Order: sequence, then structure tokens, then C-alpha cells
Amino acid sequence: MLPEDVILKPVLTEKATDGIADKRYTFVVAKTANKTQIKIAVEAMFNVRVKQVNTVNRPGKLKRMGRNEGYTPATKKAIVTLTQDSKAIEFFSALQ
Repeated sequence: MLPEDVILKPVLTEKATDGIADKRYTFVVAKTANKTQIKIAVEAMFNVRVKQVNTVNRPGKLKRMGRNEGYTPATKKAIVTLTQDSKAIEFFSALQ
């Protein structure tokens, strides 16, 4: 998989931006990606050193519209922690 296929988009919530000071970044990743692929993709895309990768599978929620019901898409999040001597990711520097 290419790095662009693994890392889909950043997560820009309040909890995710609190981790930027600790060099902890959150991304939405492909459902089939494992921790090793995520680590390689982040290191290749942003030229940083990754210390740890934690993943969270989020199942879709049941939504109703009248008598019709369905599920929102399931997603997978990755919380990536960088090493202390690694530089910060430039994209997130404006959010601090």
C-alpha cells in the first residue's frame, strides 16, 4: 500500500489537538492497515520518527430517518506518538 492509501485524513477534534504538545497525532486510516504499515506511512509522508502507534476501530452508528434505518460507515483511527528527538509535523503546527 502507498502511504497516501494508508493515511486518509487527520482528526482535528479538541481531544486530538490536546495531544499535539506531546507529539501525539491522530489520523483516520484505512481499515485494512496494520500498525506497521501506519508507522511506515507516517515516517514516509512527514519525515519524522515514530515511537508508538495505537489504533481504534470505530463501528458505524445506527441512524434513522423516519422508518428507514442504516449505519454510518465504520472507521479506523490511529494515534501516532513521535520520538522526543523527532521534529513536529508541520501541518499541525498552526493548530497549537
